[in-house]
Amino acid sequence: MSNLPEVVIKMSGEMDKPLISRRLVDSDGSLAEAPCGAPKVGILGSGDFARSLATRLVGSGFSVVVGSRNPKRTAGLFPASAQVTFQEEAVSSPEVIFVAVFREHYATLCSLSDQLAGKILVDVSNPTEQEHLRHHESNAEFLASLFPACTVVKAFNVISAWTLQAGPRDGNRQVPICSDQQEAKHTVSEMVRAMGFMPVDMGLLASAREVEAMPLRLLPGWKVPTLLALGLFVCFYAYNFTRDVLQPYVQEGKNKFYKLPVSVVNTTLPCVAYVLLSLVYLPGVLAAALQLWRGTKYRRFPDWLDHWLQHRKQIGLLSFFCAALHALYSFCLPLRRSHRYDLINMAVKQVLANKSHLWVEEEVWRMEIYLSLGVLALGTLSLLAVTSLPSIANSLNWREFSFVQSTLGFVALVLSTLHTLTYGWTRAFEESRYKFYLPPTFTLTLLVPCVVILAKGLFLLPCFSRRLVKIRRGWERDGAGKFMLPTDPMLLEKTSHV
Repeated sequence: MSNLPEVVIKMSGEMDKPLISRRLVDSDGSLAEAPCGAPKVGILGSGDFARSLATRLVGSGFSVVVGSRNPKRTAGLFPASAQVTFQEEAVSSPEVIFVAVFREHYATLCSLSDQLAGKILVDVSNPTEQEHLRHHESNAEFLASLFPACTVVKAFNVISAWTLQAGPRDGNRQVPICSDQQEAKHTVSEMVRAMGFMPVDMGLLASAREVEAMPLRLLPGWKVPTLLALGLFVCFYAYNFTRDVLQPYVQEGKNKFYKLPVSVVNTTLPCVAYVLLSLVYLPGVLAAALQLWRGTKYRRFPDWLDHWLQHRKQIGLLSFFCAALHALYSFCLPLRRSHRYDLINMAVKQVLANKSHLWVEEEVWRMEIYLSLGVLALGTLSLLAVTSLPSIANSLNWREFSFVQSTLGFVALVLSTLHTLTYGWTRAFEESRYKFYLPPTFTLTLLVPCVVILAKGLFLLPCFSRRLVKIRRGWERDGAGKFMLPTDPMLLEKTSHV
């Protein structure tokens, strides 16, 4: 085992090529046989993950020995250069062995305990949600209890079989690793690098339960923002339904339920997008106000505000999603049959009224400005969404990223506000717009964004901006926090005054 890390280090920069299929491996004569002196690695298991793992290891320059209960049946599924044999033979020579079997089959390996003594076992298994809740110990810890003479390392459980074949891609390059023995963890980490991935040290084997929980999480950071967006959508949809569909039916006897699939949805989506965008920047305003009130930055924000700040990216992306849907729905409006009927009815009314020319200059300008501001707002939101991608964000320095997300984001909020105001124009002051005594929907959406814009403008005043800068550079108001010097003269001499 002593020469394994050195060999792996030499190969880490050479074999970072994705292997798509067994056909590709067989077609390359260089992979038909393992290089002379290549480090030997064992795999226990012959499932999909074991096959993908063997393919990746072979492509990374390792000599692979696969242990199977039925080697004759499974040999054709593995690369030609991988040796497929019985489990007893597969574990005899390799120092590192991947255990690619389910937890319930660990006990079948107990007959190999003597051959496995002193070797490194890499557990790649994942529990189901029910198993994770039912068992108090992780799969890796359970494997370690069955083989106390071995060193167990938890790794590769967050990597899919497809990723192993196709090669690492941006977000799925990281491989969390944990073990109680540092040398074994280092050996597996070098293997991870040789395979083109990035090892992440998660500490001792006790962290394996947390590592095994990672694949079970379904977008954990999106739950609250998604529920928030759905809640806003339901509220605004019900509000618009009451105004645009229910009120004409009750008071005028007009059946406008045909508006539910497209028109009401299209009226609701911009409301949700606009409010969500304002909720991205509202916690920053609250945090700044809290720091001004406290006179220090060295006190934690309340938990609700801290969580809100951490979910701003997801809220912003959902805002862009709703705005993009609104644009698509708007393009579909002229395609509706009801819209065509309305145009015909309007033309008939114009003819009957003997009006040869219908042109309202104010309405023409309003719609031109309204559409232009909407396109600009959507374009700015698109830029914010693109820079939120990890591959783009990693190419920007902190000042560039802050400028796009903060400055341009605020510009997008201002453009959206102007877009909403030009849509409403004078409708907020017309009595006929208050159906069931309910104000127009756009007036409700303006509340939070206007508060954010006014607060941002207020913080630009020198009396507030200068104090915020001082607080964020470490200044504290008298009484907010004091650093007491020691009273002992000997300790006082040792105190740094930098």
